[in-house]
Amino acid sequence: MAKMGTSSRVAAAIVVVLGLVLSLAVVCNGGKTSSFVRKVEKTVDMPLDSDVFKVPPGYNAPQQVHITQGDQLGKAVIVSWVTVEELGSNTVLYWSAYSKKQKSEGKVTTYKFYNYTSGYIHHTTIRNLKFNTKYYYVVGIGHTERQFWFITPPEVGPDVPYTFGLIGDLGQSFDSNKTLTHYELNPQKGQAVLFVGDLSYADNYPNHDNVRWDTWGRFTERSVAYQPWIWTAGNHEIDFAPEIGETKPFKPYTHRYHVPYKASGSTAPFWYSIKRASAYIIVLSSYSAYGKYTPQYKWLEQELPMVNRSETPWLIVLMHSPWYNSYNYHYMEGETMRVMYEPWFVQYKVDVVFAGHVHAYERSERISNVAYNIVNGICIPVKDQSAPVYITIGDGGNLEGLATNMTEPQPAYSAYREASFGHATFDIKNRTHAYYGWHRNQDGYAVTADSMWFFNRYYHPVDDSTSAQ
Repeated sequence: MAKMGTSSRVAAAIVVVLGLVLSLAVVCNGGKTSSFVRKVEKTVDMPLDSDVFKVPPGYNAPQQVHITQGDQLGKAVIVSWVTVEELGSNTVLYWSAYSKKQKSEGKVTTYKFYNYTSGYIHHTTIRNLKFNTKYYYVVGIGHTERQFWFITPPEVGPDVPYTFGLIGDLGQSFDSNKTLTHYELNPQKGQAVLFVGDLSYADNYPNHDNVRWDTWGRFTERSVAYQPWIWTAGNHEIDFAPEIGETKPFKPYTHRYHVPYKASGSTAPFWYSIKRASAYIIVLSSYSAYGKYTPQYKWLEQELPMVNRSETPWLIVLMHSPWYNSYNYHYMEGETMRVMYEPWFVQYKVDVVFAGHVHAYERSERISNVAYNIVNGICIPVKDQSAPVYITIGDGGNLEGLATNMTEPQPAYSAYREASFGHATFDIKNRTHAYYGWHRNQDGYAVTADSMWFFNRYYHPVDDSTSAQ
């Protein structure tokens, strides 16, 4: 009898162990890792004499023209450009089909970086624009004039449809050009770009060659002169190089790319917020202090309660370093920021968080890991319908190449991942629904390699999971 009892206990223990193993397999195995196989090629930067870097003809012709939102509501636009031969005019001439021509005066700045001296960098804010209106604008008055246009967003409201493009870690390689072309020709037209950081990658060149800031500005002009790109600072914008005497972080970036940070009560251009149509967009800085009592922490603590979801139901956060990442690149780099801010994201029901940094694509399920406190052992992310979807879209095409090494098995929180270059669109339909699609560069322009219907966390908080957990 004793032997039988021992055998029964052993058998029971084996069953328990097998059950734990199986349950762990269920916990660990996640969504889909794409089977798409792209040709393995070295990513190569475009040479300086490439057509996309061509200097516009004419004496002192404005170049590197770019626009971004100039206030919190979308009734202002910051127009920026560079002149090289001389200072030239700071004036922007602008008009719509329904208004007379008007002028707005701006400011100019220059900077030096090691052995490089910038051109004259102009920034002019056009204010009091009408919503949902096409405006034409001219820069270079008095020398070589160049004309562009943009369309202001609709008035802020809960059911206003709007489509955002999403690009990150772009750089200026041949793959970067494919990504930008793919975005431009996507039939699901983006009306503004949410850019999640890492612009020119000039710091990858000897002595942080700032000529590559100029080439990048000319390369992207074909898009960003006509629709606003909403800027997030990444690690390649830091440009901290004490070995060559450059000890002021973000110097080229802050001189070249202005954002309306003061309109949202921010004290620095690296974290701020804007409203656009039915979206409230919060931009955070992974490379500025974010711990308790820091300026960014205090700002976000005050900012989130002010978001009026009955006015802007879609709450979107942009940052550079992802919090959830199942690639063996930049692993856990966003962890301390996650520990600080994730409880707020869940409390305020953020819909989606877009990040870059990892040069690949990944989309999570709605999960959170706010219960873990070091000693309690609750250290596995759990399904949480109040939590955002986390999307890594650092796949713009830069010189450093793709992140192809993934952790195995795919974690349960990861819904889809793929090491390919591409871009995405986030198409808000109304206060309850938005359609998200990720577009791989190798596919046709209308093809989505990954997609998801988002159900708004405030107005329609039903389960929108896309893979079994």
